[in-house]
Amino acid sequence: MRILSVGTALPPNSYSQAELVAALTAYWAARHHNPARVRQLHEAVQVGGRHLALPLHEYPALTGFGDSNDAWIRVGLDVGEQALRQALDKAGLRPDQLDALFTVSVTGIATPSLDARLINRMGLRSDLVRVPIFGLGCVAGAAGLSRLADWLRAWPGKTAALLSVELCSLTLQRQDLSIPNLIASGLFGDGSAAVVATGTGPDARPDSGPHEGPEVIAWGSRFYPDTERVMGWDVGDDGFKVVLSAAVPQVVEQHLGADVDAFLGAQGLSRADIRSWVCHPGGPKVLTAFERVLDLPPEALALTRRSLREVGNLSSSSVLFVLGDTIAERRPPAGSLGLMLAMGPGFCSELVLLRW
Repeated sequence: MRILSVGTALPPNSYSQAELVAALTAYWAARHHNPARVRQLHEAVQVGGRHLALPLHEYPALTGFGDSNDAWIRVGLDVGEQALRQALDKAGLRPDQLDALFTVSVTGIATPSLDARLINRMGLRSDLVRVPIFGLGCVAGAAGLSRLADWLRAWPGKTAALLSVELCSLTLQRQDLSIPNLIASGLFGDGSAAVVATGTGPDARPDSGPHEGPEVIAWGSRFYPDTERVMGWDVGDDGFKVVLSAAVPQVVEQHLGADVDAFLGAQGLSRADIRSWVCHPGGPKVLTAFERVLDLPPEALALTRRSLREVGNLSSSSVLFVLGDTIAERRPPAGSLGLMLAMGPGFCSELVLLRW
């Protein structure tokens, strides 16, 4: 599979971390919560600012899951369309040249799904193959790319897209003062990303347009038994309540090094063969664990850390933002190898081998 382009979109409502801390501490002050603790947790995640689905003053009017989910559909369609149109434009393709659309999200639900609702808005074909995927969380940017590669391996003459839409701010439980929810309120942001790709080989479509991205040459999934409470949602009357364990960095250190070595070894490769690392910005402790267990120099994850600082953790969209930044700003030498990796609920990881 050859990646033709990456498109990204952010909601227009941008706030510094200081503004968000002030708003949250003012809201929670009525419940006699310690504002210093909120500031401490928000500073620890090393996020400088985030884009939100809605202006800050509109969030108190969301009185239940239905209101939040309606906003997810409305704003998700806007940013999703922006990201997908941008990716198609970069690839020199019209919407009606897209054969399949894979859509991932973990921050809202819709039936008809977002991809169905985009057909009329964007002029996508009525015979478009649609694959909406819910529940993979942060790992879905990389896992969605793997599923895209699966499909294009079977249909190399086709052109397909992956669309990630994540509006994490709409899941915030404002009555929950647990440490996981306070951390989530400082870490996660809102955004959308899209990847357009085509098959490779003798049957590949000849008119697929220019490409700016790497070829995806191998991919693999890893699930870690008995880790279901490391990350995810508890779904209740108020919507999605975050499950976020402090053990995430330990799970990374316990498993990721051996998994990466085994994955690369199956391709006749080692870590020394990898010139670029496209990693999901799960949080500063997770990134430090990545660096330690994979023996990476600080500059290897510079774009990942910058993405975390500038827009926060965008769940499944984040690793695709980092991929887009890598293409645009630090494109590796032609023919060199890269590794995309992300981790998420399950607990699990996804590894994607790239050739630039």
